[in-house]
Amino acid sequence: MSTVLASFSWQIIWDSRDELAAGLKRTLEVSAIGIAGAFGIGLVLGAARAHRVPVVSQLATVYVEVIRNTPILVQIFLLFFGLPTLNAHLRFEPFTTAWLAVMIWGGAFNTENFRAGFEAVPFRYREAGLALGFNRIGTFFRVTLPIGGRIALPSSINTYISVLKNTALMTAIGFPELTTTARSISAVTFRDVEMLSVIAVVYLSLVWALSFSIRVLERRLALPEEAR
Repeated sequence: MSTVLASFSWQIIWDSRDELAAGLKRTLEVSAIGIAGAFGIGLVLGAARAHRVPVVSQLATVYVEVIRNTPILVQIFLLFFGLPTLNAHLRFEPFTTAWLAVMIWGGAFNTENFRAGFEAVPFRYREAGLALGFNRIGTFFRVTLPIGGRIALPSSINTYISVLKNTALMTAIGFPELTTTARSISAVTFRDVEMLSVIAVVYLSLVWALSFSIRVLERRLALPEEAR
């Protein structure tokens, strides 16, 4: 252990700080867009599935089944390499492919998270909303969404964390996020341990920070016992 620590070069990490910071910035950008998009997709399609909206519900089911049951790496390759062979206008830049892939993937999982949350809202609450004079859309926004969204929050946390971690797979298409940047540095400097350690520590810190933030939000939005 002492030999490993003695040979560990902090200097190479310091010298590469600007490149690593740029890679981290791109990782955060892709993650932010992916999480926001996954939230939007999950909310809309989860509501459609929970309320059995014709056509939309069936299409959402197909989307969920296809995305959840195929590897995300295959989906990334399909977006980046496959679509251009079908139509030259469907050629995406690596950055676009990166956020689109994690957004589509996260959206499929979030669809099920929100569907389960909305379906868990007791029917008597929806009946009460209708009895107060709200139409079905009004009842959804005033009753089902506030309660069901909170119920879906814990499972959504795991999806958002996975979206963040899945950005590391973009190294497969050469997008210079944190992992790709660190691997490029190690290919030149031959300091694999240092660069892999940076990747591990940064992702661990990001996941802890994201998880902590959402857990705080979850506690603030926790439902009273009688509402569960």
